[in-house]
Amino acid sequence: MLRIGLLGCGNIGHIIARHAGRFTIKAVYDQVYERAREIEAISGATAYQEFDSFIGAEFDIVVEAASVSAVRRHAPDVLAHGKDMVIMSVGALTDPGFRNLVRAKARENDRKVYIPSGAIFGLDNLKIGKLSAFSKLLLRTTKSPAALGIEADERRQIFAGKANECIKSFPKNVNVSVAMSLAAGMDADVELFVDPAVDQNVHELFIEGDFGETYIRVTNMPSPDNPATSYLAALSVLSLLEKMDDPIVIGT
Repeated sequence: MLRIGLLGCGNIGHIIARHAGRFTIKAVYDQVYERAREIEAISGATAYQEFDSFIGAEFDIVVEAASVSAVRRHAPDVLAHGKDMVIMSVGALTDPGFRNLVRAKARENDRKVYIPSGAIFGLDNLKIGKLSAFSKLLLRTTKSPAALGIEADERRQIFAGKANECIKSFPKNVNVSVAMSLAAGMDADVELFVDPAVDQNVHELFIEGDFGETYIRVTNMPSPDNPATSYLAALSVLSLLEKMDDPIVIGT
């Protein structure tokens, strides 16, 4: 059974802990130790107060469910300790220098870094962008004011630009745009809207290229305890973890 170490014990961490089935949580770490203790009580894992003790524990893969800053701070050490890593806060990889460092550390230690599909569909097929260029790659995201932590009494656009710029202003909300960019091999355009009339996160993908064109609209429910987090994003991590030991791989 796959043994995981959970880095970050917030909303997604709790969902992972409650749905552990074909994997087991052996170690948990959070900057706020009390949060780690909560996951410890749910999963039977060992909670650690120090990252060095956590990363030295016996498990196979680190699942990051913390933040962009946590990835930047800990990813190289995770790989150097001979552990694979699942990165939820993929916005950390917008920096080419850091992304190359992570790739080099993974190769040096014969490790893998996994990026879940998160809150959208179609990520697998975006990989064709590295073989045949896209003429259009646009993500239009609409969220409630509560999800974005701002006040608004009407629908309005709060950002238009590239994914690597959007993630700097909204590091907890548009990680999907970075995942799109990495899969496609080009920086996606992003339009971010806030709308007090919506209570769900809406992602619209507009994709055009030599292959034709695709439009995908995903309306997903916020996680029950955190409106800034998509429930689908948490489920995508669970799906990734549960299929890792399956010898049959489905999808591009």
